[in-house]
Amino acid sequence: MALIKFLIISFLILITGWNAKLSPNNKTNFPKTHSISIPADTVAIISKATSYLAESPVPITTFSCPRSSGELHDFFSEGDYWWPDPDHPEGPYIRKDGQTNPQNFNAHRKAMRDLNKWVSTLVAAYQVSGDKKYSEHAINHLRAFFLNENTLMNPNLVYAQAIKGIASGRGIGIIDTIHLIEIVLSIQKLKALGALNETDYNGLKQWFNDYATWMNSHKYGLEEKDHGNNHSTWWAAQLASFSSFAGREDLREVAVSQFKKLLSTQMSEDGSFPEEMSRTKGYSYSLFNLEGFSVLCHLLSTKDEDLWDYDGKNGSLKKAWNYMLPFIENKYIWPNGPDIAHFDELPIQSVGFLMAAEAYDDVQYKSIWRQLSPEKKSEEIERTFPLWQATLWFN
Repeated sequence: MALIKFLIISFLILITGWNAKLSPNNKTNFPKTHSISIPADTVAIISKATSYLAESPVPITTFSCPRSSGELHDFFSEGDYWWPDPDHPEGPYIRKDGQTNPQNFNAHRKAMRDLNKWVSTLVAAYQVSGDKKYSEHAINHLRAFFLNENTLMNPNLVYAQAIKGIASGRGIGIIDTIHLIEIVLSIQKLKALGALNETDYNGLKQWFNDYATWMNSHKYGLEEKDHGNNHSTWWAAQLASFSSFAGREDLREVAVSQFKKLLSTQMSEDGSFPEEMSRTKGYSYSLFNLEGFSVLCHLLSTKDEDLWDYDGKNGSLKKAWNYMLPFIENKYIWPNGPDIAHFDELPIQSVGFLMAAEAYDDVQYKSIWRQLSPEKKSEEIERTFPLWQATLWFN
């Protein structure tokens, strides 16, 4: 039995190397690439992807909510930290920072998170194995979510993060679509590997072009752009991803400008993010914001301009990572004490941390990253760490 397992693993590793040699253009459209020094767990990727073959597409039209002001194809969600007022049960909701209301409508957000998790893993499995059953199933999910007229999602977030009795939608709802960033990368991988036809590829490209345009023109999008904390960081990360895919250099330049602006306005002299640290989940939000900044640097850096080394008002992004590093190594010395929730589930072996470790070629970063667990133990951690497959992000 041990011999059979050894032969299977050896064969999969051989396929991985053969597939990489066979596909020299296996890269995203992003100008700068990095070589990963930590090998992908090929067996684990294929095992997980195989289990996802049983998952049928779940577009947002599968679910509806009577509190939504939109129609069937409109994405709808409700603000996490908003609860019924015990003094006025039928009145407007009230806010409890850091405390997620489990009764709020969450089905569309979960559908999007599942789409990201399933598609990215299926594409990663196809990348390392060459088995079309993975790519074909991933494409079925993409068609249902973005292309099929009966089930597609409209490319806007007019009705995201609504609050009962207060707002039918809000700009901060745009943070819900951070889970589409790795979807875009998966689409690009499928195309580079010859698994996606031109009709589907162009349809997906148009969808993300429309959404990126909406993000940078609608009132809600512009509000999120200038929100100020992790919301603005992840707005820029999304625009960087979607505009690069859509070939919108004008919007890509907006994302570059936002990165430079946000790094200077958000990071203090010691490398911390004061707006995140002041929250009831300051540890989680600090890591979350850093993840977004790393995605921005990874997507937007070129040979001519490496944003990893860009010096803002108080220094480069490395100062922010250096500030958090002792607390990643030992969270119990975090100066503000434990978060109100999910503190025991962090830190994790996030893709953003690996991006920083590789970009800075930092031995200590890499060592600490290897010691962390990749497991996302709750929906909350899945929500705030939207990247799943490191092997998709590195050549």
